[in-house]
Amino acid sequence: MKYFLFVFIFITQLYSLDFKVASYNVENFFDLHYDKREYKEFIPNTKTWNRKSFYNKLKNISRTIEDLDADILALQEIESEKVLDAIIQKNPEYKYSAFLKNKDSAIGVALLSKYKISSYSSIKVNQKNKFSRDILKANLLIENNPLIIYVNHWRSKRASESKRVPYAIALKSEIDKIKNQDYIILGDLNSNYNEYQTFKYDKKLNDTYGITGINQILNTTIKENFVQKNKILNYNENVHFNSWLDLPKNKRFSTKFRNNNNTPDNILLPATLFDNKNISYINNSFKVFTPKYLLKNNKILRWNNYKNTGYSDHLPIFAYFSTKKQSFDFKDDTKTNNTINHLYNVEQVTDYKLKNVTVIYKAQNIAILKQTLLGKAIMIYRPPEELELGFTYNLNVNKIDEYNGLKEIKKVSKINQNNKNNNFKNFYIDGNLIDLNDEAFLNNVVINLKGVYKKKYLHFNNKKIRLFFKKGIKKPEDGKIVSISSGHLSIYKSSMQIVLHRDVDFKVY
Repeated sequence: MKYFLFVFIFITQLYSLDFKVASYNVENFFDLHYDKREYKEFIPNTKTWNRKSFYNKLKNISRTIEDLDADILALQEIESEKVLDAIIQKNPEYKYSAFLKNKDSAIGVALLSKYKISSYSSIKVNQKNKFSRDILKANLLIENNPLIIYVNHWRSKRASESKRVPYAIALKSEIDKIKNQDYIILGDLNSNYNEYQTFKYDKKLNDTYGITGINQILNTTIKENFVQKNKILNYNENVHFNSWLDLPKNKRFSTKFRNNNNTPDNILLPATLFDNKNISYINNSFKVFTPKYLLKNNKILRWNNYKNTGYSDHLPIFAYFSTKKQSFDFKDDTKTNNTINHLYNVEQVTDYKLKNVTVIYKAQNIAILKQTLLGKAIMIYRPPEELELGFTYNLNVNKIDEYNGLKEIKKVSKINQNNKNNNFKNFYIDGNLIDLNDEAFLNNVVINLKGVYKKKYLHFNNKKIRLFFKKGIKKPEDGKIVSISSGHLSIYKSSMQIVLHRDVDFKVY
């Protein structure tokens, strides 16, 4: 009996495998056939798009695909099957493929696979809009385990969120029909993993009363809390884990816009990929593909029509999956780690205990807390009146948020005052001794800065940093000398700045 059990386990392991799934927006890869639906800069046989352009682009994209070496690869912004065939000729390991494009669209989506694609079809997004990009649904078999791949390319952010919501609704309608099946939603959703946070203050994008396709329709968040791996099997509805959460925040980007990190490319995972049946996600395997040739000076080397060089404005993303059981050992360390430093690495909280935090600064709408001299500081927006400047507290954090890149506490409870700290100003940092562009010092109070104010910037010691004066505070005239005695080191859309909340925070000479 033991012998047969050993043989069974051996055979099971022998026929189980790991495989890599990736997504890559190749940025406007057009062919050389003119069909009058091309973007103007990609009309064939012109200065900006010609035979040389096509083959240089093909060489570069094929190099990336070869080095990425995914077993299943979703592609976006492919014009035609002619382009796809050219890519396959350069990457013959992909024996199976699928392509989808609406006849009136300029670009489509594709899927390359080393495993057989048994069938594929189109999920209609908008019957009334002939230019809409439908979703490619492909059925694969991985070691006799069925897997559905949904390849997406949602409407760009030139349009408001209401133009992307129909894609999410079409997907949700589709996945609600299937039960206990393994599937992966991936592609360019033109939505950040935390879209509900990043778009809510943008009047152009937010025309849906705070509802986003990726977060609220596809349920990557529930009540503005991200769906977590350790709880994904507890929901009664279809929810999805967004694999971006497996990366540190500073690594979360597949595109950059005006130096801001963005995550339009996504891999969304249902609960079935965590139930240890059939196919499973390999924990923490999600990554961005970043070989040196795709980046230069922290910028993505996108395709340049005039130089015939570059790759794409997107970086590929990928994750690993397996047909063998996984050890999902998810640890919730928010219950044991009570530091502000750790709070910066947490996506959301409901009852996070902070001990021995000192209120080191307080203005009309904010308070700044700190625990240790070398530790991080954090801001409370609209703090309770009972929090007094210079006192130390134990309290529970019930809600955190991120406003244009700045971490903040939105709600606290169970506030217990410990003692008064007469030396609370020792927590302040001399602005001349640190790199003010280092985000590690965000929310700290900086002192001893003196320089010339000119065009919204303080110029000092051959450096400069933007000054932001809160409403009601008189700004100095250009050319005046400004001395800062207590400035709030902040950030706004990836640009570091010092916020001056009170008239007493600075002097003008």
